[in-house]
Amino acid sequence: MSAVRSRARRSWLLLHRWLGLVLGLWFLLLGLTGSMLVYYRGIDEQIDARLAHRPQARALPTLESVYQSLRRAHPQREAGWRLEVPQRVGEPVTARFLKPVETQGRGFAPLLATVDPVSLEVVANRFWGEHATTWIYDLHYTLLLGEPGHQIVGWGGLVLLVSVVSGAVLWWPARGQWSRALHFKRHASGVRRVYDLHKLAGVYGGLVLLILGFTGAVLALPDVVRPWVAQVSPLTPMPKPVPSGASGPRWSVDAAVARAVAVFPGSEPRWVDVPAAPGGLYRVRLRQPGEPGDRFPDSLVWVDSVTGQVVAQRDPKAYTGGDVFLQWMHPLHGGEGFGAIGRLIVCVSGLVPVLLAVTGWLRWRDKRRARRPR
Repeated sequence: MSAVRSRARRSWLLLHRWLGLVLGLWFLLLGLTGSMLVYYRGIDEQIDARLAHRPQARALPTLESVYQSLRRAHPQREAGWRLEVPQRVGEPVTARFLKPVETQGRGFAPLLATVDPVSLEVVANRFWGEHATTWIYDLHYTLLLGEPGHQIVGWGGLVLLVSVVSGAVLWWPARGQWSRALHFKRHASGVRRVYDLHKLAGVYGGLVLLILGFTGAVLALPDVVRPWVAQVSPLTPMPKPVPSGASGPRWSVDAAVARAVAVFPGSEPRWVDVPAAPGGLYRVRLRQPGEPGDRFPDSLVWVDSVTGQVVAQRDPKAYTGGDVFLQWMHPLHGGEGFGAIGRLIVCVSGLVPVLLAVTGWLRWRDKRRARRPR
């Protein structure tokens, strides 16, 4: 190996080592919490019986009946309800009251009200961040630090990319050594087994970690990323619809959703924002076939709550390249863009930083011991 290559390798080694030692525990934390969040709704249902499936249900409740139940339970909360449309019979309906006074000043911290699909009673009222799964969600995305935490997590995602790339540079095998570099050496010493575990965890999990680090940074730093994307491809502005101003009775939630579905035939509703004021607009979020996001798709329709007129729409099929790039970030980060297999891959990959952190520390410790005078 030439002197230049030797110095370059040593520089990469120092960078990789110190990134691991200084930030390894943080990467471990992000990995573990990310793995849990892939299935956080299912975990939530398991640890809180109020959210469990109701097998005695025979049909989906109407969204209007759910909304009326919320209004009876929370008469003081008039404006700001967002209903999640149930996807299976027996599934409790959870709605979000987006800006409760109890959590004012805490950023995103809505009230989560859950309605029993059979009795139509509100059976659970929880504030975001005050129960296990949403606390873990905030820990993963903001380190419980609010907006500064978003910045730290976002730039930290880019540092993770550097760590993965530096590890790949150090591992990259010489010509003719690929087979050896991709296999675990049997009957080796403990030190060698630790090295092989670290190496192979990075090799086989590295690509997914690169994707997770990159998408996490994009999601956490939208104000930084969007202008850069717009330089390459224009971004479609969000519509700013205005209600008609007509007076009269409010269209039911279900009627507004049906009108929105008619705009995109074959679509499935996911969320409904009920108007914040009389004569306001419903905003219905739907998933059209082929959209990468399942729970949070991009198709939107605004419906006047008095006239039933469709005031505006946002159709991902008309997206620019930049829009499509941003559209894929969340489905890639959570794995849902590739269905159940994608989510499983992301969940397992979140455990890779744990293995890398432990084996990396053991390897550093062994090398320190070997350098001590005897």
